Amino acid sequence: MHSLSVAIITYNEERNIARCIESVLSVADEIIVVDSFSTDKTEEICNGYNVRFIKNAFAGYIEQKNKALSLCTFSLRLSLDADECLSPQLAASILNIKKQHPADGYSMKRLTNYCGKWIKHGGWYPDVKIRLFNEKGSWGGVNPHDKMQLPEGSSVKHLQGDILHYSYNNLNDHLDQIKKFTEIGAQEAVKNGTTSSVIKIIYKPAFKFIRDYFFKLGILDGFYGFIICKNSAFATYIKYVRIYMLLNSK
Repeated sequence: MHSLSVAIITYNEERNIARCIESVLSVADEIIVVDSFSTDKTEEICNGYNVRFIKNAFAGYIEQKNKALSLCTFSLRLSLDADECLSPQLAASILNIKKQHPADGYSMKRLTNYCGKWIKHGGWYPDVKIRLFNEKGSWGGVNPHDKMQLPEGSSVKHLQGDILHYSYNNLNDHLDQIKKFTEIGAQEAVKNGTTSSVIKIIYKPAFKFIRDYFFKLGILDGFYGFIICKNSAFATYIKYVRIYMLLNSK
């Protein structure tokens, strides 16, 4: 039987962290929580479980998640966000992997709950992620959109079951994250050479909405499907406006 480390990062996650931790108790041999100096009851809640709670200044999502990985004792690792948890089926799949562990990484579907509704379309599902992996795995990508990276040639298998993602309790939560993520995303995009123009500011959001709502069938998720696609298009608009402003302020 292989031992498993679970790595979680937190900041003011009193609403979610207990659900996350409880979902991994049946599979975890250790739980590492790296916290960005929360001001709510996150630490108090974590201390009610057998977890290793570490405070670390936040330098970015990628950096914080890699910090959590660096603290893991075991080579088999599961990385979750605090607003995520394992479905019973996924927990059972992970228990089976602990008995055999034949691959370098394992992918799984993520199902998002938006204002109380599970979203099945619009590019939000199956939203396949690699979250279970060995010591070869590390977080990369471009902040705030981190991505698990394994060396070329690594073996990856798919697990049955879903990561359940409790994203937004209300529409204001979504708008607040758009404001936060578009600012981070625009700054990172400029660093990586992304450009913007009036034409991009117009067509990028329009393309995003049409693709997600019609071609990726966001329309089938009803009212919230429309809201999600509209907000995602709005986020694209804000990002490219911000890129344009950053480039032209130099």
